[in-house]
Amino acid sequence: MVSDMLERLRRLTRPRRTPVFTADFTSPTQWVAGRSWAYPDGGPVNPGDNKLDHLVTDPAYSRGGVFRATLRPDGDWDSGLLTTEGSDEGFAVRTGDVLEARVKLPAERGAWPAIWTWRDGGQEIDVFEYHPDNPDLLELSNHVREAHRYYRDPAIRPGGWVDLKVEFGRSSVIWWINGARVFSDGRGVGRGWSAYLIVNLSVSAGRYHPAPEPGVTEMSYEVARLRVFRGR
Repeated sequence: MVSDMLERLRRLTRPRRTPVFTADFTSPTQWVAGRSWAYPDGGPVNPGDNKLDHLVTDPAYSRGGVFRATLRPDGDWDSGLLTTEGSDEGFAVRTGDVLEARVKLPAERGAWPAIWTWRDGGQEIDVFEYHPDNPDLLELSNHVREAHRYYRDPAIRPGGWVDLKVEFGRSSVIWWINGARVFSDGRGVGRGWSAYLIVNLSVSAGRYHPAPEPGVTEMSYEVARLRVFRGR
């Protein structure tokens, strides 16, 4: 209780920082569309991760901040992905940074939205992952030093809006959901960590979460805001 009060006081009294990165998903200098080295050979598919994605560069699938997936004749799904890796600006988050985002969750079974980080085969922090078959649950994960939490809340629901905040701390990564501090992993990312941002909509193939229902041919989720504030 005392530690929570001290944390709230610290947040209220420290000066508000100016963001060092404000996402403009239309910007070709900020973001690269339709490829990521988090996928084998940069994509476009990743069946080994139980995904039906087929990444596309079509701006209609990501550039407006609405990340879409549509069924292909071969059973895969054309899917939207944006990453800062390989972009002209090459922005990377680093130890001490704070990321804030506002997202509208998808409703369709099989949808697998995420905001996460990646560099050189790893350095992955999952700001969030979501599967509508677990309608009130967000997956929050640190794969740099392996910690995670499955966070449940009635405010989390298919089609609902969620405010996310993550501090990439040296000794602890901390998540806030809708303004409430929900997970401090006690592991952190270390002193010299940095990684690129990825925002995407994957589609589950059915091994871990249900695949899309028959007759469903389209799904989407929205990222209305994404900013990064630099730590001291």
